Amino acid sequence: MLAVALLAVIALQLLSAAPAYADVVEPTPPATGGVSVDINGIDGTPSASILTLLGITVLSVAPALLVMMSSFTKIFVVLAMTRNALSLPTIPPNQVLSGLALFLSLFIMWPVLTDINTIAVQPYVDGGITFTDAVALGSDPLRTWMLAYTREEDLALMTRFAGFDNPEAAADVPLQTLIPAFMISELRAAFIIGFVIFVPFLIIDLVVAAALMSMGMMMLPPVMISLPFKILLFILVDGWGLILRTLVESYGGGG
Repeated sequence: MLAVALLAVIALQLLSAAPAYADVVEPTPPATGGVSVDINGIDGTPSASILTLLGITVLSVAPALLVMMSSFTKIFVVLAMTRNALSLPTIPPNQVLSGLALFLSLFIMWPVLTDINTIAVQPYVDGGITFTDAVALGSDPLRTWMLAYTREEDLALMTRFAGFDNPEAAADVPLQTLIPAFMISELRAAFIIGFVIFVPFLIIDLVVAAALMSMGMMMLPPVMISLPFKILLFILVDGWGLILRTLVESYGGGG
C-alpha cells in the first residue's frame, strides 16, 4: 500500500524522466545457469525501463488512488448533492463535476505533492535513495495530511476492526487503517455540508407546494414552479463560489 501511494504521486515525473527508448539489459548467466536482470541504470539511478514500467503501473491504479487518498471524494459528493438540491439531476453532467473536483483536489493537495516530489521522487530518480526509502519518505507527508482530516473515532473504529493496537504516534498509523478511516471522515463531512445546502432549497419547495395547494393546483408538479426560484437564489448568493470557497477553506486554504 505504501508503494502504491508513492507511485500515484510520481507517475508524471517517472514518465517524463524516462527516455523514448528502453535500456537494453544484457542477461548475465550466473554459474548456476540462471538469468539475472539489473534494474539499475548508470550511477545507480533507476533504469529507463523500470521508470516506464512504474509509470504505466501508476496509470492503472490512479483512479482508485484519487478517490481514496485525496479530497476528491468529499468535493464530488458535495457538488453532486448541490446538483440534486437544485432539482437538476443531470446538469451539470458528471464529467463536469468530476473535472472540477479533480482540479480542485490538485489545488488543495499541491503542497503535499510538492513535499513528496522534493523529499522522495527527486532523490529516487537521481539515484540517491532506494525505492523502499522513497516509499517510506514519500508516505509521511501524505499520512500527515490524511491524519489532519481524519476523526479519531473513525481511526479507532478501523483499528479495532483490524485487530491492531492503538498507535502511539502519527508515524505508527498504518495506511491500511488510515485510508478507510479517512474516507469515512470525508463522507461524513460531505454529508454535513450537503445537508446545509439542502435546507434553503427545501424551504422553497415547501413554500411553492403550499401555495399551489392553496390555489387548488394539485396536479401541477411543484418542482416546475420552484426550479426558477432555486436557480435565482443560487445565482444571487453566488452559490458555486460559496460552495467552492467552503470546500477549500475546510482544508486550510489549499495550495
